[in-house]
This record gives sequence, C-alpha cells and structure tokens, in this order.
Amino acid sequence: MTQHNGLRTWIEISIESLRHNYSLFRGIISPSTKLMAVVKSNAYGHSILDYAKNLDAFGVDFFGVDSVVEAEALRKDGIQKPLLVLGYTLPERFSEAHSKDISFTISSHDHIRMMGVSENKVPLKVHLKLDTGMHRQGFMVHEMESLISVLREAEKSGRLKVEGVYTHFSSAKNPAAPQSTFGQIDLFKEMAKKIEEGIGHAVTKHAAATGGALLFPEAHFDMVRIGIGFTGLWPSLETRHSLHEKYSLKPILSWKTIISEVKKIPAGSTVGYDQTEAVKRDTMLAICPVGYWHGFRRSLSSVGSVFIGGQSCRVLGRVSMDMIIIDCTDLRNVAVLDEVVLIDAVLGNIYEMAEASATSHYEIVTQLNPLMRRIYL
Repeated sequence: MTQHNGLRTWIEISIESLRHNYSLFRGIISPSTKLMAVVKSNAYGHSILDYAKNLDAFGVDFFGVDSVVEAEALRKDGIQKPLLVLGYTLPERFSEAHSKDISFTISSHDHIRMMGVSENKVPLKVHLKLDTGMHRQGFMVHEMESLISVLREAEKSGRLKVEGVYTHFSSAKNPAAPQSTFGQIDLFKEMAKKIEEGIGHAVTKHAAATGGALLFPEAHFDMVRIGIGFTGLWPSLETRHSLHEKYSLKPILSWKTIISEVKKIPAGSTVGYDQTEAVKRDTMLAICPVGYWHGFRRSLSSVGSVFIGGQSCRVLGRVSMDMIIIDCTDLRNVAVLDEVVLIDAVLGNIYEMAEASATSHYEIVTQLNPLMRRIYL
C-alpha cells in the first residue's frame, strides 16, 4: 500500500529536476542570450500555471504560449515577464490582450490587415514569423519588399511595433542531417537583416528551439525557445542517442495510479472488451482506474506495460475508457491500493510507451488529461 493523496490517479512533477534542466540550458547559451520558456499546450501536459511559476522563479526571461487564452491565464496568475503568443490570434482579441502587455506573432499580410480593425492607443508589439523552410506559418523571402513597406507604414502610424523576428527549424532535432538547418539559418539571417535595415531599428532575433539550442550554437541569436527540453525529454530519439552523454536532461514527470481490484482467472480466459486476448496460464489480474480518457492510449492494448513494485507488468486486452487490466501473476503480495507507475521519470519509459503506441513522446505528455492533478514536489 502507498500514499496516494486521496486520488485514484495523479501526476508528480519534480521541481529539482526542472531546476536542473533550466540550469543546463542557461549554461549552454551566452549571458547575453535570452531564454524563453515555451509553455504552450498546458506546458506540454505539465500544468501551465505551476510550471511557469517555477521557471519564473528560476529566472527565465520570456514566456511563449500558443494562444491569448494561455497568455491571459499567466498574467492573471501573476506572471509579469514578457509573453509572446506563438499561435494565431483572432483580430478581436488584439485590443484586450494588448492591454495586458502581451506580444503577438504576425505571419501573413492578411494578419497585418486584420490588425487595423483593433483600436489601440499604443502600438501592438509583434514578432514576425519568417518561413525559412518549414512551410507552415510565416512570411516567405519573396515577400520581403512588400512586407517592409507595410511595416514602415504600420510603425509610422502607430499601429504596431516590430519587437522581434523569428523562424522555426523543420529538422534541427536530427543530428545526422544538419544541412537543412544550416540553410534555414542562412536564410533567416538574410531576411532578418533586410527587415532591420528596412524598418530602421534592431529587433530581437530567435530561431532555435530545444533541438536547435543543443545542436546549433550559431542559431542562438538573441534568444532561444526551450519547450520540451525543460521537461527533461529529448526533442527526438536521435538527439537522445547522440547527446545523452554530453547533456544530462532529467525527465520531471511521473504518472501514477493505484490497484482498485485484484482477481485470479483460469488459463484460457479472455480479458477485456471484444475478447481480444486469452491468457495462457492461470493469471492474477490487477485492475487500475485509468484508461484512454486519462491519456493511457488505446493503442497500448495488449502491448503496453506499467510498473508495480518496480517490476514491469504487461497490459492485457483492450484499454478501456477508464480502466486497464494488468498481468501481475509473477508478483507477490499484490493488493488493492498498491501504487502503479504508468510513466516513470527515472526509468524514462515514456519513449518505450510512445514507440509501443506508434506515436511520439510529445503526444503522450500533451494528451494527459488536464483534469488529473499535477503535484509539484
């Protein structure tokens, strides 16, 4: 039996490991380079408010979020550091959010035109997203002349102030294929220079996310954006394999539940919905009150595993909406309320979980149900 805080399932976040990861990234950039914490998507599933509060206390310079909703939540919670909305902002949200000193991403001429409908007494602070090869958001190189013309007029009229320019690398997290990233770096330098010369003042330039920060020091510029890295997870399996001896990232998230029922079934019995699996021996089952609603993916049916008493135990049959069935036959003294570890920060089994469910570890953590309590320890 274990201490479960009156919860059937919960997530533990290590503040010490978060501090370690923060210090690691602070140590690989120059003192003049700013450090942005990207806390979008509920801080990659880690609880945006608690996560941001800790990074704010550690000394992060800037926060990046996906939406105005996230930005306003941080402001309401007392975060005063600069905030950049990285995603798309609806035109009607500019004025209200701008009053809270929030900066916006602008990535198209349509977006600039839409900004004209908002009524602001002071200029909107914007960061221009430049498309250097990702081909998602961003102005392309052939748009530079028209963009600069529009920016000059917009700054002169007081509609906006260009605070920064940035880009996003498509494959910086693959150490075996650096040429694409080098090409994006060169194009970004060219485009940023044209913009600064065209509007007549310097701006904050940023390009590297976690993978770029680790692998491409020439891409640090004025600021780096660290998202997945602060959680202690690697941006890719390739970076994990090639850099784990150089950089000691520490995963900060563990997900736990309890055993809610124990039973024994005879050999040949089927388990779970649709009778997809039959046991080959007399089997002890542990039922756990979590399922795909919580974020334990249905694709882990019959292939996933969890830890009971430090021992790996396989998932049997289909993952249900709110329950999973575990084979605990080889364990002794398994009892109701015993702790079950689904994601172990120390063992780092999230990568194996992602592989077993044919997805990425990003998707695993960001799809952990936000209603589950995150406990910062």
